[in-house]
Amino acid sequence: MPETGYGPLGDAARQAAGITEVRRQAALLKTGALQSAILTSANFSIIATDEKGIIQLFNVGAERMLGYQAEEVVNKINPSDIHDPQEVRARAKALSLELATTISPGFEALAFKASRGIEDIYELTYICKNGSRFPAIVSITALRDDFENIIGYLLIGTDNSVRKQVELELIEAMAVAEKANLAKSDFLSSMSHELRTPLSAILGFAQLIESGTPAPTLSQKRSVDQILKAGWYLLDLINEILDLALIESGRLSLSLEPISLTEVMLECRAMIEPQAQKHGILVTFPNFEVSYYVKADRTRLKQVLINLLSNAIKYNRVAGTVVVACVIHDPEHVRICVEDSGEGLSPEKQAQLFQPFNRLGQEAKVGEGTGIGLVVSKRLTELMGGTIGLEACSGLR
Repeated sequence: MPETGYGPLGDAARQAAGITEVRRQAALLKTGALQSAILTSANFSIIATDEKGIIQLFNVGAERMLGYQAEEVVNKINPSDIHDPQEVRARAKALSLELATTISPGFEALAFKASRGIEDIYELTYICKNGSRFPAIVSITALRDDFENIIGYLLIGTDNSVRKQVELELIEAMAVAEKANLAKSDFLSSMSHELRTPLSAILGFAQLIESGTPAPTLSQKRSVDQILKAGWYLLDLINEILDLALIESGRLSLSLEPISLTEVMLECRAMIEPQAQKHGILVTFPNFEVSYYVKADRTRLKQVLINLLSNAIKYNRVAGTVVVACVIHDPEHVRICVEDSGEGLSPEKQAQLFQPFNRLGQEAKVGEGTGIGLVVSKRLTELMGGTIGLEACSGLR
C-alpha cells in the first residue's frame, strides 16, 4: 500500500520541515535584530531613498544629527535638500567636467556616480533643521533588484566636525610656528649683519698691524695671528648663520647657470690644499678628460664642496686620505662623492647628521665647528635641484 503521508515516515518528514522552519525564523529574527541595531545606531546617519531620490528611511542617527523626525522627511524631500545648495551646485559642475556629461544640481549630483556603479564617498555640509551646519563624510550606494535595476539609494553619513576642528587647529599651529620661525630667521639675519660690521673693523685693523711699518714684534705678531684666526672663524660662523636664516626665510637668491665642473673642482682643490697639508691628509681629485657642465650656482656649489671637503679633513684620522670622485650617470645627472678614511658613523649618528647644531659628539675631538655647515649644504643642494646623502659604516666613511 503506498505511503500517504501518514505513519512513521510522514511524521519524520513533518518534524524535519518544522525544524527547518524554526531555524529559518530564528535566522530571520537574528537578521532583523542586526538590521534594527544598525538602523537605530546614533553614531551615523542612514538615509535610504527610492529610485527618484525621495527619502524612504531616516534612521535614529539621522534624526539626532539633523534634528528632523523621520515623518518630517520621509516621502517629502530628497537628501540634496539637507545639503548646502552651493556645495551641491559646485559638485554638479565638477562632476560634469570630470565625467564629460551634464549633471544637474540636486540629487543627481549626489547619486550620479553611484548610479553608474562607481564607488563614491564625498564630503559636503549637512544643514540641520535649526539651521546649524556641520561637515559630513557621506558614502552613497545604489540599491538594485535581482535584474540589476536601481530601486533606490543608501546614504551613510558621519559627522566630520571633530576631524575638521583638529585640522583647523593644526593649520593654525603651523601658521604660528611658521611665523615664529620667520621671526627667528629675521632675528638671526639682523644679528648677523650687525655683528659683521664691527668684526670687519677688527679684522681690518689686525691686518693693518700685521702689514704695517714698523713690523710688529714677535710677541705682537702672535697676538695679531690669534686675533685674525678667531676673527675669520667668527666671520665664517656668522656667514653660516646668515645663510641658514636666508634659506629658512626663503629669501636666498640663487643664480643657476651652466658651469664647468672641472673649473669648480680645480678652484676647490686650490682652496682646500692648505688645510689638508696642515693636517697631513692626502686629497685626491678626479682627472677630467673632457669638460663637464652642470646647472648650478657657482658660488654655492663651491661652498657645498668646500664644506664636505673640510669635514672630510677635519674628522679624518692622522695621515688619512680623502678621495673625490665624479660619476656621470647620464647626460642629465652627475654624482660627486667625497670619501674619507675617518672612523665612520654608527646608524644612530647617521640619522642625526643633517640636524642643525648637532656635532654628533665630536666637540671634544675637534674644537672648531657648530654643526651648521652640513645643514646649509643640504639645503643649498636641494635648492639647486640636487640631493645630498651619506653612505657610511663604523670604521669606514
